[in-house]
Amino acid sequence: MSTPEDEERLSPLAQRWPRASKFLLSGCAATVAELATFPLDLTKTRLQIQGEAALARLGDGARESAPYRGMVRTALGIVQEEGFLKLWQGVTPAIYRHIVYSGGRMVTYEHLREVVFGKSEDKHYPLWKSVIGGMMAGVVGQFLANPTDLVKVQMQMEGKRKLEGKPLRFRGVHHAFAKILAEGGIRGLWAGWVPNIQRAALVNMGDLTTYDTVKHYLVLNTPLEDNIMTHGLSSLCSGLVASILGTPADVIKSRIMNQPRDKQGRGLLYKSSTDCLIQAVQGEGFMSLYKGFLPSWLRMRSVQCDGRR
Repeated sequence: MSTPEDEERLSPLAQRWPRASKFLLSGCAATVAELATFPLDLTKTRLQIQGEAALARLGDGARESAPYRGMVRTALGIVQEEGFLKLWQGVTPAIYRHIVYSGGRMVTYEHLREVVFGKSEDKHYPLWKSVIGGMMAGVVGQFLANPTDLVKVQMQMEGKRKLEGKPLRFRGVHHAFAKILAEGGIRGLWAGWVPNIQRAALVNMGDLTTYDTVKHYLVLNTPLEDNIMTHGLSSLCSGLVASILGTPADVIKSRIMNQPRDKQGRGLLYKSSTDCLIQAVQGEGFMSLYKGFLPSWLRMRSVQCDGRR
């Protein structure tokens, strides 16, 4: 006769360690999606940095060459000037980032949804709980992943620095981590963390809450069942809302992370995320906060295969 201990030992790993399994599955799915969609992320970052008005304060030597215009021309420019494989420059820290971020946010969100808040009697997850849970999950995941995000952004701009005749900052991913740590200490690895978690909170509020709400509505009010079609429509809507909410903070985050720094690790262009916001709007107009919106939305729509179905 088997004992409860024997039954537990023979049960599938997913049942014995559901949180760890969710983390691993989310990380694997995110890694595959990252490799497939990374050119969109690189294009987005280049668009967010181009035309940076604050660079004028550093003098003519810091002015960038003629900026790319639009998503397609930016991607084509990278291929023509730097090479096709440069579309994946910075993909290694991006994979690190997504393993930590996607796994962390989904585990946190599931824990909050199932344990902390719980569902209502009709098995529906109320909107207000989804909003709070999504924002908290995004903040936790992004804070943990900030060092990898920092390295990713800086490595994505290395090709452009080379074209402008500037010295390359890093020889590789591990050299980037070591150099940032040596110059700025532990705090240096969390440069730009404030707009980064702001972006994550807004993106997850729009992404996870819109997804749950739209999916629930479709299942209850249309002939659609809980299948891939419902998932696709819900993801399309949630990606759009998340991009609208999160792109301004994403632009600010990218600029703060990529800005040149002095020997003490302090930024030379922006004092804070608020200062970056003000300079961008004053120098480039309000719509500068939505640079890179299209590739951001397309990519967000594509990477929503992280196990939420």
